[in-house]
Amino acid sequence: MGLEEHMMFLEKMSQLIMSALPKAKHSSLFNDFVESEFFLIDGDSLLATCICEKSLKQGQQLHFFYVIECYLMDLISKGGQFAIVFFKDAEYAYFSFPELLPLRTAFILHLQHNTTIDVQTEFSGCLSQGWKSFIEDSYPYYLMVADEGLNHLQTHLFNFLIIQSWAIKVNVVLSSGQTSNILRLYAYLMPSMYTNQTFFKENKKKIENAYKILIKQLQECRILALESLFGNLKWKNMMDEACETISLLKQLWPEGSDIRRVLCVTSCSLSLRMYHHFLENRNKTISDQNTDIQEVESNCLNMMQEMEDLCKLHCLSVVFLLHLPLSQRACARFITSHWAQNIQTFLKMKKWCEYFILSNINIFEFWNLNLIHLCDLSDELLLKNIAFYYENENVEGLHLNLGDVIMKDYEHLWNTVSKLVRKFSVGKPFPLRTTKLSFLEKSPSPIKDTSKENIPNLGFIPMSCELVDKFVGDILKDLPFLKSDDPVVTSLVKQKEFDELVHWHSHRPLSDDYDRTKCQFDEKSRDPRFLRSVQKYHVFQRFYGSSLESVSPKVVVTQAVKPKSNFSVPKNKKAHETKAEIITRENKKRLLAKEEQKEEKKWNAVSFSIEEEMKENLISGIKNLEDFLKSCKSNSVKFRVEMVALTACLKAWKEQCRGKGESTKDLSIAVQMMKRIHSLMERYPELLQEADQQLIARCLKYLGFDELTSSLYPTQVVRDDIEEKKMDKYSVGMGPVRFQLQYMGHYLIRDERKDPDPRVQDFIPDTWQRELLDVVDNNESAVIVAPTSSGKTYASYYCMEKVLKESNEGVVVYVAPTKALVNQVAATVQSRFTKNLPNGEALCGVFTRDYRHDALNCQVLITVPACFEILLLSPHRQAWVKRIRYVIFDEVHCLGGEIGAEVWEHLLVMIRCPFLALSATISNPEHLTEWLQSVKRYWKQEDNTMGKNRNAGYCASSHKYQFRMKESYKVRLVLYGERYNDLEKHICSITHDDIYFDHFHPCAALTTDHIEKYGFPSDLTLSPRETIQLYDTMFQFWESWPRAQELDPEKSIHCKNKIVIKKLDARKYEESLKAELTSWIKNGHAEEAKMVLRNLSPDSVFSSGNTVKMFPLLVEKLRKMEKLPALFFFQAQVWILPLLSIGMALRNSYLMTFKLSFLICKIRFNLGDVEERALSVRTSLEQKQAEKRSLKADKEAHDVTNKLRKVKKSIEKQKTIDEKSQKNPRKMDQRLIHEAEHTNLLRTLEKNLEIPQECTYANQKAIDTETLQMVFDRVKFTRKGEELKALARRGIGYHHSSLNFKEKQLVEILFRKGFIRVVTATGTLALGINMPCKSVVFAQNSVYLDALNYRQMSGRAGRRGQDLMGDVYFFDIPLPKIGKLIKSNVPELRGQFPLSITLVLRLMLLASKGDDPEDAKAKVLSVLKHSLLSFKQPRVTEMLKLYFLFSLQFLMKQGYLDQEGKLMGFAGLVSHLHYHEPSNLVFVSFLVKGLFRNLCQPTRKGSKHFSQDVMEKLVLVLANLFGRRLLPAKFQDTTLKFYQSKVFLEDLPEDFNDALHEYNMNVTKDFASFLLSVSKLADMKQEYQLPLSKINFTGKECEDSQLVSHLMNCKEGRVAISPFACLSGNSDGDLFQPNTPNHVILRTIGINHTQAPVLWSKIFDNQGRRMPLNAYALDFYKHGSLTGLVQDNRMNEGTAYELLKDFALTIRSIRCSCCKKEDLGGMGLPCLGFLLKERKIWTSWEMFGF
Repeated sequence: MGLEEHMMFLEKMSQLIMSALPKAKHSSLFNDFVESEFFLIDGDSLLATCICEKSLKQGQQLHFFYVIECYLMDLISKGGQFAIVFFKDAEYAYFSFPELLPLRTAFILHLQHNTTIDVQTEFSGCLSQGWKSFIEDSYPYYLMVADEGLNHLQTHLFNFLIIQSWAIKVNVVLSSGQTSNILRLYAYLMPSMYTNQTFFKENKKKIENAYKILIKQLQECRILALESLFGNLKWKNMMDEACETISLLKQLWPEGSDIRRVLCVTSCSLSLRMYHHFLENRNKTISDQNTDIQEVESNCLNMMQEMEDLCKLHCLSVVFLLHLPLSQRACARFITSHWAQNIQTFLKMKKWCEYFILSNINIFEFWNLNLIHLCDLSDELLLKNIAFYYENENVEGLHLNLGDVIMKDYEHLWNTVSKLVRKFSVGKPFPLRTTKLSFLEKSPSPIKDTSKENIPNLGFIPMSCELVDKFVGDILKDLPFLKSDDPVVTSLVKQKEFDELVHWHSHRPLSDDYDRTKCQFDEKSRDPRFLRSVQKYHVFQRFYGSSLESVSPKVVVTQAVKPKSNFSVPKNKKAHETKAEIITRENKKRLLAKEEQKEEKKWNAVSFSIEEEMKENLISGIKNLEDFLKSCKSNSVKFRVEMVALTACLKAWKEQCRGKGESTKDLSIAVQMMKRIHSLMERYPELLQEADQQLIARCLKYLGFDELTSSLYPTQVVRDDIEEKKMDKYSVGMGPVRFQLQYMGHYLIRDERKDPDPRVQDFIPDTWQRELLDVVDNNESAVIVAPTSSGKTYASYYCMEKVLKESNEGVVVYVAPTKALVNQVAATVQSRFTKNLPNGEALCGVFTRDYRHDALNCQVLITVPACFEILLLSPHRQAWVKRIRYVIFDEVHCLGGEIGAEVWEHLLVMIRCPFLALSATISNPEHLTEWLQSVKRYWKQEDNTMGKNRNAGYCASSHKYQFRMKESYKVRLVLYGERYNDLEKHICSITHDDIYFDHFHPCAALTTDHIEKYGFPSDLTLSPRETIQLYDTMFQFWESWPRAQELDPEKSIHCKNKIVIKKLDARKYEESLKAELTSWIKNGHAEEAKMVLRNLSPDSVFSSGNTVKMFPLLVEKLRKMEKLPALFFFQAQVWILPLLSIGMALRNSYLMTFKLSFLICKIRFNLGDVEERALSVRTSLEQKQAEKRSLKADKEAHDVTNKLRKVKKSIEKQKTIDEKSQKNPRKMDQRLIHEAEHTNLLRTLEKNLEIPQECTYANQKAIDTETLQMVFDRVKFTRKGEELKALARRGIGYHHSSLNFKEKQLVEILFRKGFIRVVTATGTLALGINMPCKSVVFAQNSVYLDALNYRQMSGRAGRRGQDLMGDVYFFDIPLPKIGKLIKSNVPELRGQFPLSITLVLRLMLLASKGDDPEDAKAKVLSVLKHSLLSFKQPRVTEMLKLYFLFSLQFLMKQGYLDQEGKLMGFAGLVSHLHYHEPSNLVFVSFLVKGLFRNLCQPTRKGSKHFSQDVMEKLVLVLANLFGRRLLPAKFQDTTLKFYQSKVFLEDLPEDFNDALHEYNMNVTKDFASFLLSVSKLADMKQEYQLPLSKINFTGKECEDSQLVSHLMNCKEGRVAISPFACLSGNSDGDLFQPNTPNHVILRTIGINHTQAPVLWSKIFDNQGRRMPLNAYALDFYKHGSLTGLVQDNRMNEGTAYELLKDFALTIRSIRCSCCKKEDLGGMGLPCLGFLLKERKIWTSWEMFGF
């Protein structure tokens, strides 16, 4: 490869990466619920990113390490599990930056010696075989790497790493553009795509050659760099010189030393020797040119003395590092001057020498070398400070002593340098300066003055508000307050008090968020067409609900409330029955007898056919027999049927054993026989007669279970023509326990209660379910954690029924995380319950952002969290809130999620009624329950304080409702961990264009280290056959196992001699084996345990092949294995839509989304794959049908179609004739003949075109044609309707979040009915949607497939009542990933940052305007006091109090609050746009300044039309505020061509930009003042400590040195700044700067810049590069093309759809908030209405359902 070709190929690689950059998703690296998996960080990318940090000054090493450690500690605290990799080849990139060579080496050594981080340094490069093997073994989720290096050569190295990572299916995360909040880290993720993998395969040779050429170029750079400094000394020579210097030092200091002293003396001595060598070479060159030799020697001597002076100053600076604590160093003055040009050569040489010394640190292996302070080897800024003093102030007459300790240590160091140099004298320690050369360049202001950067007006505006006093009263006394005549107080904006009832501008009645939500039905309308549509809606809802569960509707009648009986205590029998009781008992007896006769007749009618079928085909006959048993209600009939089945099984077993050899025995017959025995022995023991027991004993004897036979019936039972010696012929060949566990595991009887509960009619609840019913009966609260499909939701419906029965006023609120789940629950409620209610009242209502109906006039409200929060915070909805009797939180683990998590918190602390919190996946439910119990204690105290019975207060007008059971403040924790069905896992591998299945034993996911450290995961359960497999493997690999006999399944105490082994027995046996394996590991037999676990792993290896092509074959194989219906889950991707600036996008306050599927964070999925795979299955079936279909059939269909056309014409012609003439009987007959012929031809055509059964997955018998057509008709006019119908006819469907709700319902209903049996889906189905199936297939790997999602999705497998076993299949998922999914624990719930400026405003609105002021204030205080983040964290509580005060100060200064806490001015508009903070605050500030009035001038006076320029500017402004989607900075360098879009959003117009800058500066100034106030909360002990390595930089300050006191005298202006950041000259004044890094602020106060409500117009990444905004909204306004956004803006179509929809909804919300036309005009916003109506933009959006 030539050089030109090489450069072209490197450019090609760059362009491939460049094209992927805009598609990178700004995602949470640790996913929802703080689940983290192992990943890798490229160490050089981390170094390159952090070294460019704008707050970090060059040469400040300790601050650099602080930045690094803050970042790594942030990763670890968020659950990050990672390793850092440094490639050997990567070092070549630093030869152009010698100042970074020792820093990189020290960085690696520091991580290795002072932290516990795994550091990998053994790989030569990213293309090495060792690296590839490491990746295969560790299987990281992603690799973090930079998209740009310090120069173009390093950038190319990073590009190679990116390309190679993609090739081996490792995703890439960019180290730049990252931001974080309390729980999460967000970064740009570039997934490994098939095209990337193909690029590497096709260009593998070119890539390898290009890499070799690049490394060669870098090596040449090293040679050139060394030659320019060290002349003829080569790399090896320098390494030898360094080793020699180190060896000599070991002789001088045999006792050992500190790394700072060692590096100081060795690097100084080595660099002086090398500089001397450099000067000698130069002298020789000059002398050869016949120059004056004496002058040259004199100059060289002077230059040598100058460098000696510089080394003396360096030694002194190192002594300062040794003796000065960080508290003193942080006060050092900052010298702005640069090093003079004439010493640059020596400085470079010294850095090289430091590098050579550090590279040979291993020589000190057997020497006492303290490596703790590798992070603080030198301080260039301190050295400048010292140099400035000696060459300026000291010369001018300022003579300051060093102090005895410092002077003594300095002399020791310099004397050692002198001894190490040897070849020449370097002079005495004093004086420090013997030359007059200026080391620093002259500067007009060499010292940075930080005294002028003090933050003014430090103080709080006084408030007189009861709420404020209650919450923060305890800290107010310690805070400085401004006087009433202070300019800040007197300049407060005076606005008219805000009234929630009328609009702030027009004084018209004001709507709130509830009113602005689209009402699906007008509750007051009496229009017949409207009433028909309502009726149609309710009919479908009931049908939809009936598809969800087969429960008959219940009519609820209001009843008087009576105390509930205690159902756990048995009733005492009366001595005498009353006459009425006797009559009732006799009537029941007669009814039972009549029912039994009826069942007897049914059995007699079908028994003959079933018995005959069992003779022909036992398994088929048994299936029909079991179908009869399911419908039969008589126990005696059931018993008789079971005996018939047992007899048939015995006969079949005997026949097959007589006719076939032992190797061909069909054990399924034996399984059926034992199933019948289990059923008879367990369910009907009271009906068994002696003859029946004899038959059972005979069956057991024939199976070879002699011990069980003896235990059941001791006498000889087998006395027919079979001789005893021939009995082995009939035996199953194994013991009864092994047989039952290995072959009958899923049939084992579950422990279920048999005593009915009078509260439940449909089934007999388990003990834990009865506890839930008791909770509801006692008006208690509960946290319920139970597996998916375990029945925990039943308590919710019992709770609803209870409230419905109590009165017509009480309300139950059901909070679901998604709109899809809301629709499902609403349908279930309407299907379950009916109730006669007064006019205008409804049983069930719905409230989501998209629509609402009957929300405030229903008794059961189904809603999403954000909408329920709106009602709770609305001041004038409190009367409705008081009607709430119970709140049910479904999927409450969303409390720890990324989507609106703090909203869940607000709801849980604001409600005063009892609640039920349901989830299947919480790992710390005890902590959650304890927190919620503390909230209930608060409400108990508040109720007592208020001194009134709130139950009576709820509905004072209803006397009959005043009698209620007293509410309990108790919060119970109900845990249940047992799944009804077992789950078995399987791996699908592709070999030779076929798919093979291997069973995956759950223990194969474990390692001995994991078991020793964590034990077995609590939810890792084995099926009975997996338990047997574990025992056999343990027995195989430890021959002398002492407990082998004891734990043998036949001798286990849990199963021995049991005819009926129950599921609980198998589980106990499983636990005993787990405990035994754990004891092996802990008692010295870990090797045997390792062999066991290794042997349990499947033999098949991960081989993806062409998974897309093979997918239809996978589905077909599952059909043949009878594993359908199945759900196929595909890649989930988290898309962060930063509608704010990067900093603000991560603010928890902003995550208070109005709708969970929109705004800041949306979980989006790879919708293309979901749809394409479903379509590929349909295509495969169509091709299969086409192959089977004969040409004759096509010709026949064509002929029939032509005949149909002719007959139809004849019918129409005859009809016309009949209408014109009188009815003629002959003609009538002719018409009937034509119609009959038409019908016959139609049937022939339908039969011809009918899909063969083998060419469809649809179960035609599952649903009738009329119902199917009704479901199809609902999607007649939807976007994907036709495609979904075509798929459904083949039994296929797909399901994802971008489908219309009608389209989703089609798939859900038909799948539950059994018509559709194959559904490709995203994780939207995992969150509570009721779609149980037989099998779940994970069909695509992803970083977002984590332990939580795995458990949610796999929980769908195994339909209770239909499947005794659920199957989980892994297709295209590597083995290490499968292991991680199975063994990883579900993450713990943690608190979010709970407050935001707008939330505080909304809380103050509720407190000041609430209908019940006392109740409203109690709710507000509950929100403020009970965040999960501050639970048991007093320091966090104090920080939140201060942030609350800051928010109040901000709101007062902005004119939204007065000093009494009452709302003013534009507070309503700000609160209505609460989900867009801080854009809402900026938008209103623009309104106040009249900027929109100036911009939106119509084309002519009085006109309602605006020019295109005005409209585009308006959209530009709105896009900058509400459509902020950042692109990676590197993408600005692209050379890609854009066809329709501009892609990069322009800056705001100048006047708007100026206003934004003014707003930001005001906010920043206030926030900086707040930080100064909150800085008193800092833990200064930790602040003087590196966060990760915990290296301490405290100590006694040096007081005896005048020079130290002089240099370290800048104590002002460094209050809120980290002392480490102060080392780089940062001060409090830097808090005013935009994009100030969070690590600059004191880290232990818990506050950073992301909590400031600022909106920076320009965002910069970690490397200081500007990150442009994507102009998608403005581009779409101009061209109206979604394709254009996909093509130019590089957006996924689904993402573009959601972003544009959100943008449109925001505009509509603003317009609705402004209410009236005159409001719009008064603010200069009539163009908003025009924008919403403008055809160009709105028509395009409506096309997509906006």
